[in-house]
Amino acid sequence: MGTAPAPHNPGVPLATDWFDRIAINTPAAERRAETLTTRRSLKKEWQAAWLVNAIRCMDLTTLAGDDTEARVERLCAKARNPLADHILEGLGLGAMQTGAVCVYPTMVAAAVRALEGSGIPVASVATGFPAGLMPLDLRLAEIHYAVDQGAQEIDIVITRAHVLRADWAALYDEIAAMRAACGPAHMKAILATGDLKTLRNVYKASMVAMQAGADFIKTSTGKEGVNATLPVSLTMVRALRDYGARTGLRVGFKPAGGMKTAKDALAWQILMKEELGTDWLRPGLFRLGASSMLADIERQLEHHVTGRYASSSRHAIA
Repeated sequence: MGTAPAPHNPGVPLATDWFDRIAINTPAAERRAETLTTRRSLKKEWQAAWLVNAIRCMDLTTLAGDDTEARVERLCAKARNPLADHILEGLGLGAMQTGAVCVYPTMVAAAVRALEGSGIPVASVATGFPAGLMPLDLRLAEIHYAVDQGAQEIDIVITRAHVLRADWAALYDEIAAMRAACGPAHMKAILATGDLKTLRNVYKASMVAMQAGADFIKTSTGKEGVNATLPVSLTMVRALRDYGARTGLRVGFKPAGGMKTAKDALAWQILMKEELGTDWLRPGLFRLGASSMLADIERQLEHHVTGRYASSSRHAIA
């Protein structure tokens, strides 16, 4: 019943001619993003189905400085059973679970124990999250540690300065080394798009990450001043589409940070549906990096089932 991972992206040699002349019309991208949610209306059982799918694609996450094994165990229990029994029964669903649980490397072992037998993968941030400003050998050692502890997915962070200096070879080599360190684990490359200044930089960094072997590209750490936005996400999924057209390979997408409501969950799924099609609306190719969003989704689904809104305190995460 676990998340079926997509095949690894083997990457390709660095090819700057794929993106060096890219031009992005920022106002047009913003207009497109603004109209996404107005072009498709989701009501009643259709909205409920999309919200259920959002849960299946969610990386339930705790990345706090005061994380404890007990908190991680509670989060894992929620990942195993993200909806209350009466909501599942009202929706006519059996058991369901989230796409993954994402924690710091030192919490991986606790998450693996808590999720044993569930099929839910454990993801770990690594490489000096969130800034990534550590020597490369130490960042690679952190990846090895997390994988040795049982992480099946690694969310790495890039050196933003490589993008800002347009040093694409350095960025490629760094990500390729991280990909190699991940071994059998899937690698999500966090681009920290709020630090990259322009949509052109976002597109170029996305393309280099995929060429270097990223299995997913991810918007943000959640710690930047600006995290996932629809215009940035639109730019990244267009890069995904272009990479697929050139290589025949499918790379996943993970928006993260700043998404808190069921409405947000619908908006990003609509983006995927409109730009890439229904094949991307599954955990192997799409993840939502959020946790507080789950409480609002559960609240909306309870309203769909019972006709009443419950207090948000009834849908705590952990």
